[in-house]
Parts: sequence; C-alpha cells; structure tokens
Amino acid sequence: MKIETSWRNIHNFKLVTAEQAMQMVNSGDRVVVGSACGEPKALMAALAARGSELKAVEIVQLPAMEANQYVQLGMEKTFRYNALFVIPSIINMLEEQSADYTPCFFSEIPCLFRNKVLPVDVALIQVTPPDEQGFCSYGIAVDYTKPAAECARIVIAQMNGNMPRTGGAKIALEAINYIVEKDEPILELNPVQISEVEKQIGKNIAALIPDGATLRLGIGAVDNAVTLFLQDKKDLGIHSEVFSDHIVSLAQAGVITNRKKTMNAGKFCAAFLLGTRKTYDFVHNNPDVEMHSLEYINDPYIIGQHEKFIAVTSALQVDLTGQVNAETIDSKQVSGAGSLADFVRGASRSFGGKSIIALPSTTANGQISNICCELDRGAAISISRNEVHYVVTEYGVAELKGRSLRQRAQALIAVSHPEFRERLTAQVRNF
Repeated sequence: MKIETSWRNIHNFKLVTAEQAMQMVNSGDRVVVGSACGEPKALMAALAARGSELKAVEIVQLPAMEANQYVQLGMEKTFRYNALFVIPSIINMLEEQSADYTPCFFSEIPCLFRNKVLPVDVALIQVTPPDEQGFCSYGIAVDYTKPAAECARIVIAQMNGNMPRTGGAKIALEAINYIVEKDEPILELNPVQISEVEKQIGKNIAALIPDGATLRLGIGAVDNAVTLFLQDKKDLGIHSEVFSDHIVSLAQAGVITNRKKTMNAGKFCAAFLLGTRKTYDFVHNNPDVEMHSLEYINDPYIIGQHEKFIAVTSALQVDLTGQVNAETIDSKQVSGAGSLADFVRGASRSFGGKSIIALPSTTANGQISNICCELDRGAAISISRNEVHYVVTEYGVAELKGRSLRQRAQALIAVSHPEFRERLTAQVRNF
C-alpha cells in the first residue's frame, strides 16, 4: 500500500496539461518524438500550436503517421523536420529542402542519442498508465523511444489508457518529468493490398523457409504475401523490428509458436508495432510478447545467435553484380536504410540463416527492369554485393552467395522479366 501511495503522489505532482508541458520546449531544442503508431498525438498537437512562438526546433522522428503542422512546407523556420526514415508523405519536403533525412541503420539510432551525436533536449513519448509498482509500459513503440527517454534532458509522456500494455521495456514514473493524461485511439495501419506479382514472390520466398526458422518479416505487400504460403510450416518464430496483423494471424493459426527459437524461446520479440486493433489486442498483457529497443532487436550480433534466421527485406533495384538499391529512384530519396543491412548481416551470421532480397522484376508498368546492368546514376548502395545471399522476384530465386560475377549475372538474368533477358545478356558480356 505504501508503494502505491508513493507512485500516486509522484504521478499527481507531475501531472500537467499538454499546453503546460509544451512550454518546456524552447527555440533551438532538439525534440525526439515517439515513432509511428506510437506517436503521442496530444503532445504533437500542443507543440504545433506553439508554432508562432518558437524558432529552429528540430523534430527528430521516424516519419509521422499523421499530418502535423510541423510536417508541412513553409514551417521549416519554426520546426525543422529531421526524418530517420523516408515515407511518401515527406518526399516533397525533402525535394524542397524544407526537411532533412539522416541516413542511419535502425540499430544505430539509439547510439546517436547515447553518444550525443544527436543530443536529446526533449523526448515526447506515449505510455500506458502505471502498474502496481509505478512502472509504465512503452506499449507498441520501444524502438528508439526508450533510448531517447533515457538520454533526454526533459521527458514528457502522454499517458494513454488505450495504449496496449506490452512486456519487456518499462519506464518508472520517476524518470518522467511531466505527465499528460489523454486517452485517445491508438493510430492504426491497415494491411496493404497484395498483387498477383507479390503473391508469386511471396510463394517463392516461402519455399526457402524451413520449419523452426526465426523470421524477420516487415509490413509491406511482399511480407504479407509470404505469410499466405506459410500455413503448412511448423514452429516458426519472430524476431523482427516490427510485426503486424499478418503475423498475428499465423500465431492464431498455430504456425508461429516461437518454441524453436535459439534465443528468447517462446517469445515474440519486436521493437515497434504497426497494425490494427487485431495486433494491439493480441499483444495487450500477452506474456509471450517482449518489446525491446532497436539496439537489441536490430543488433546483427543478437540476430546472428538465432539458428535458421530468415530475414526477408525489399529493394528497388539490384544490379548484375548483386549491389542493392533500396532507397532511391532517379537519385530521389524515397525510402531509407532502415533495417535492411542490420538483418542481412545478422542472418549471414546465423547457422542455417538466409537473407532474402525481394523485388518485382519490373516497374513503371513493365517498362523498366529492376534487375539492371548498372544501378541508376546517383543511386544509394544499400547493400554491397559482398553481403547479398538470395534475390527473389516473381520469376524465381537467384542465389548469389559464393558465386562469381559471371555466375551472379546469369542467376539474376534468369529471374528478370523475360522481356529484358536478351538485353541484359548482351550488356553483361564484359564480365
């Protein structure tokens, strides 16, 4: 009873309105905002409302899931948005130079805060109400949110009763400077539509996944498509920076049990969640779910300690030597480094592991081959040719690890679109 009285007193002492809390943000501050569907909407709205009073406030975040005043053209003198990943909603801002992109691997974001490469003035986070011991769960977003809170000069938390309570990382009330109580719906991300091409890619990938494997699957169409062809697999496990509704469906079907995981056996391990109420209801108070920061989930050394680790990631282009571009189109930044390198390198350490780069064979309604002799001028090299294991298109699987340049080219041409194979073959004669 004394413990409960103690934390209630701390809670009440730190309780303020969102407007009062945002008075703690000063011009020139770096503000790190909780990620994706874990965004503290009430805090973000209150901060945006102070736009006329502030200058040169840097907002650091994985891209905002909702449109906010500071994620708009013309607001860059007040709020300079610094994205740690790129999604379509901010591409124009990057082109207009009204926002910034900081290239980084997800696994290294916490180090940017801890090593004061990006010192954190204010962390805006969203948490559950406290448990009986006075600890709040970070809910669906631990990722870089926990490291940011641990490094920030000021921590402001929106306490939302609708936030799912997840196992793993917690924050004590003593570590929060200001508490804003605001219950509101948690942001949701609906499943993407899957094309016939993506279904075929998913089928090809599923054939590479053995029983008892531990998986990294993202939230894209190909990732969703893979799960359609895993229904006959047994004892799969999850260690992924993110998972969503399609993973929950496999768990409910008994396909994912996590029993055969080499590390954290029996546990779903993730850093953040993007999904609908289906996912949030599944993880709420679920003892089989553990949320960790990106410095753990995405650490290639940790990933590599799982036997039969299968990492499925997507790309935009692969050249005939195996170089991968997953970030740019015509030198325009359209995505980010994200988790790609973390999981490719981790899977390569795994005994029986496989890293799989997935992409459709063409783009622009079949006019451009995504398997190319050379990457576009100015393209980002997201993964070097030395690290690629499998490349999968709707036309099959190309295994590149241990293959010569000539063998790689032959394997990649074989999974390119038939309309481009003769042209690619002619271009590759110098190998």
